[in-house]
Amino acid sequence: MSNTDSAQNEPVIGSLRPYHWSSEQSVAYEAAIEAINGVVGAYSALIADAESRPGTGAEIAEYRRLRSECQQERRALKAEDAEHIARVRAAYSARLHELMEPGA
Repeated sequence: MSNTDSAQNEPVIGSLRPYHWSSEQSVAYEAAIEAINGVVGAYSALIADAESRPGTGAEIAEYRRLRSECQQERRALKAEDAEHIARVRAAYSARLHELMEPGA
């Protein structure tokens, strides 16, 4: 696979617009990604636990659906959308806290 666009013979990266992040933006973005990753990991642990018990097919399917939603949210994050990043970070931090509570 080539790193150039065969039609124009120019590097693909040449078509990207530059984006300048502030330190605050990059930290907030990374924190939101880490919060989502934590929730993805928690759902993966719940899936593994449920797989070790009989009769948990519906539970496993629901955890996989929720994990997939998290992964979609992670892909949709845009560094320049500070308000969305703040909402995602808060929501996923809260969800991780709930999932990590004993008996959750």
